[in-house]
Amino acid sequence: MEYNAPEAGEKYREIARAMGVEGVDAMSQDEYRRAAIDAVAKLGQDVGIPTKVEALKEEDLDFLAESAHADACAPGNPRDVSVEDIKGLFRKLM
Repeated sequence: MEYNAPEAGEKYREIARAMGVEGVDAMSQDEYRRAAIDAVAKLGQDVGIPTKVEALKEEDLDFLAESAHADACAPGNPRDVSVEDIKGLFRKLM
């Protein structure tokens, strides 16, 4: 969500609203985007979704990033992403 936020338009406002964030209409775009990201992250924590992947290793990143970049769903992402960008996203999980 953080990566895609710059291309999300006002969608994150509706996500924040749906997540029960109060005062969304008085927030700036940056504020409601951050609020949406934080609310979704909190939900993930509450239901026990891990934030780190212990098995993820640096030597796996080329294959994983290239595979993700070539995935049929990749063109549907709201923001263009390179193999290097994907590696960076994977590194955040390490």
